[in-house]
Amino acid sequence: MTRHKIEGRSINLRLIELDDAEFIVSLRGDSKKAQYLSSIDCASQRRWISEYKHREQEGREFYFVIESKSLEPFGLVRMYDFRGDSFCWGSWIIREGAPKVCAIESALCIYEFAFFTLAFAKAHFDVRKDNQRVVAFHKRFGAKVVGEDEINYYFNFSCDDFKQAKKRYAKYL
Repeated sequence: MTRHKIEGRSINLRLIELDDAEFIVSLRGDSKKAQYLSSIDCASQRRWISEYKHREQEGREFYFVIESKSLEPFGLVRMYDFRGDSFCWGSWIIREGAPKVCAIESALCIYEFAFFTLAFAKAHFDVRKDNQRVVAFHKRFGAKVVGEDEINYYFNFSCDDFKQAKKRYAKYL
């Protein structure tokens, strides 16, 4: 990772900036894509980004725009809730019409950065049970359901799990 970018095979992840507020609001305002996210407006998103940038500077959170090599924005993904050797990732949304590889490549980039740059040992995250496509994605990737409640599945995914997944998804690296 350079200071502001994680480079994938056909996409990059770059840290969000204030100027990304409008893109974030447009993605989160898409009723089909954002049914599992809270609604926001541009002014509140700009305030949130300003506050977030302090957490980013302290290395406590990272929020990325997923974009093409030609800088076309495709989506968003965030790392947060750092607990010892574990991190959470989410706020993952990819716009309609983005290349199919965005999901797998952005997940690979997040895990590569988290495990090999930041030296986390595992990931923890939750997914709404009715978000079946994302639940299936994480299970195919090798994440393990470690708990559930009425609304969510709770997953863990270790660095060793990622090493196995990298073998299966090598063509995306």
